[in-house]
Amino acid sequence: WKLQVFYLCFYGFMTQIRPGESFITPYLLGADKNFTQAEVTNVIMPVLTYSYMAVLVPIFLLTDYLRYKPVLVLQSLSHISIWLLLVLGTSVLAMQLMEFFYGVTMAARIAYSSYIFSLVAPSRYQRMASYSRSAVLLGVFTSSVLGQLCITLGSVSFLTLNYVSLGFVSFGLILTLFLERPRRSLFFNRPEGADDGAAPAELDKMARGDGGGGMRGWREAVLCRMLREVGALARQPQLRLWSLWWVFNSAGYYLVLYYVHILWNEIYPTMDNRQVYNGGVDAASTLLGAGASFAAGYVKIRWTLWSELVIGVVTAFQAGLLLLMNTTSNIWLCYATYVLFRGSYQFLVPIAIFQIATSLSKELCALVFGVNTFFATVLKTIITIVVADKRGLGLSVHPQ
Repeated sequence: WKLQVFYLCFYGFMTQIRPGESFITPYLLGADKNFTQAEVTNVIMPVLTYSYMAVLVPIFLLTDYLRYKPVLVLQSLSHISIWLLLVLGTSVLAMQLMEFFYGVTMAARIAYSSYIFSLVAPSRYQRMASYSRSAVLLGVFTSSVLGQLCITLGSVSFLTLNYVSLGFVSFGLILTLFLERPRRSLFFNRPEGADDGAAPAELDKMARGDGGGGMRGWREAVLCRMLREVGALARQPQLRLWSLWWVFNSAGYYLVLYYVHILWNEIYPTMDNRQVYNGGVDAASTLLGAGASFAAGYVKIRWTLWSELVIGVVTAFQAGLLLLMNTTSNIWLCYATYVLFRGSYQFLVPIAIFQIATSLSKELCALVFGVNTFFATVLKTIITIVVADKRGLGLSVHPQ
């Protein structure tokens, strides 16, 4: 299992090496593609949110049912499709299709983050999860730095950088093919009578109470019972508080991530590619986010007493950063506020995970996170339809 975990972490690192990713927006707005800002903001970008919404639930279920590897292969194929369309596509429709595949790759991230739990015993979950997440963050950091160095020091064009990214994602597909397909997964592929040394989870108790309804009946009954259990858990004040934070804050966070590069281009519209610092800013925000996530693990306070205050202070800080980001005409100040915005979100994420997961089995924990992510995606989609889509208000990036 140690070799499998090492290979999975190496795979997680390598699949993040996409040096052109930080520069997609200036590439679309620049001379290579020459799309207008209105086309990118109100026609192309909204497709990402819609596709993510459309494929999230099917991929969440298929990831477990197909035992991870096929979904990881789908993610790699989608990555290749993204960069083929970026390199070869010339129409708005091609870029919308590119954003669709981007949504697929985002939804498929669940396969990587949950794959590692099928390889190790429950006693090693926390450490292995930190290894796999660290590998991904290190990959994102390396990719952003590599892209920035190519642009600033190597005077590499955005198009060439996208060809390099296409090469890396193609290599990622080869790595995916050598991943071992687990024999078990969290919901649909649990061997009967399996005992991994952990305390009996809710799924096991439910399965024993079904009275021999067969595998199909077991799945249906368990899912219904688990959803009812999640409804009952929603009455717990702490769980409800952190789940609501997760829904609202992650919706806002990802909307900022999607559109901030357009904001930077409007504040500082340069024709000199060497003065576009998107990669460096993404690297700095990834590094601060990793540090904030690590530091959050050492915060020792009485969360039952102080949760509301901590959430209120951090969220107010985020709101202030967004206001400053939107009103400043100084691109460096805008970069700095973005880095702090991402860091503050990453600080609260592990705390929210811990607060939600404390009293749940891993099955119910996965379902709660899935439900929270689904509601956040619904909220994000509604905002996109009303605010960003040309069929809605079709606002430019500053009002957004």
